[in-house]
Amino acid sequence: MTDDRLQRLWTPHRLAYVAGGENNPVGDGPEGCPFCLSQARPDDEVNIIVRGEHVFALLNLYPYNSGHLMVCPRRHVADYTDLTSAEAVELAEFTQKAMRALRLAQSPHGFNIGMNQGSAAGAGIAAHLHQHVVPRWSGDANFMPIVGQTKVIPQLLPETRKLLVEAWNSLG
Repeated sequence: MTDDRLQRLWTPHRLAYVAGGENNPVGDGPEGCPFCLSQARPDDEVNIIVRGEHVFALLNLYPYNSGHLMVCPRRHVADYTDLTSAEAVELAEFTQKAMRALRLAQSPHGFNIGMNQGSAAGAGIAAHLHQHVVPRWSGDANFMPIVGQTKVIPQLLPETRKLLVEAWNSLG
């Protein structure tokens, strides 16, 4: 085997997402969907920032940057075109408010915002629509991901959640 010079970060806890089958927590139905299951748990246990009538916002467990959050419909729906008008409006409003809260709490220089529709498009959880809101800073793509194949996240999720909840609530 040829050495590709890449280090490996072993994440056996992610095997259930990759392996599929009956042990896969990310099935097509809400009974195995982490976004649906999180809605039945206390906000601080699952890093939910805020719940709305049709959508909710929560931190990504595998963030690209500190503050990386997602806006998800409460209803288990996979495709953006299947959202009701009310769900689409609230998803857009939560995305705007998420940007405002992140600006207040973390002062990012920019954002990546988007959703991957389907596994082929890169959706890790294709069965439940979710929009990513990723704060970005000039220089945040430093040498670590290139040289060390490592992403540095400077803040623990509970600390990030606390700051974003406070910022979100201060916006009214």
